[in-house]
Amino acid sequence: MEAAFSIDVDASKSLVRIEMSGFFAIEDIVRFVAARDRAHHQLKCAPNAHVTLVDIRGMKIQSQDSVESFKHVLNNPKFASRRLAIVVAQSLARMQIKRAASDRDAYYFDSIEGAEAWLLAPDAAAAEAALEAIGHA
Repeated sequence: MEAAFSIDVDASKSLVRIEMSGFFAIEDIVRFVAARDRAHHQLKCAPNAHVTLVDIRGMKIQSQDSVESFKHVLNNPKFASRRLAIVVAQSLARMQIKRAASDRDAYYFDSIEGAEAWLLAPDAAAAEAALEAIGHA
């Protein structure tokens, strides 16, 4: 399955929604990073004050090179979000994203709704309450 992605910015909520599917070659990751960089220009908040929801339920198992490339993408402090929620299916892809995001304080969810409830919580206490209410993967 070919790599596909979409990036949507809700500037009013300082929210970046990313959906990714398929198998990503290095060239696909380069395309993704360029699109992500363009999308971040739509944000109105201060740098690193946004939240990001990444839905990778449609992603296939990635090559080791791709996992390492994604790790570098996730570790770029210029684009790091205040909160990072990853919606992922129960599969080997889950282990791969946890390895790629090991240096980030990311939370993993089974649903978009749960991820958004946590991301958009107004403060740390509300975010913690959202995690308790919905659980996370």
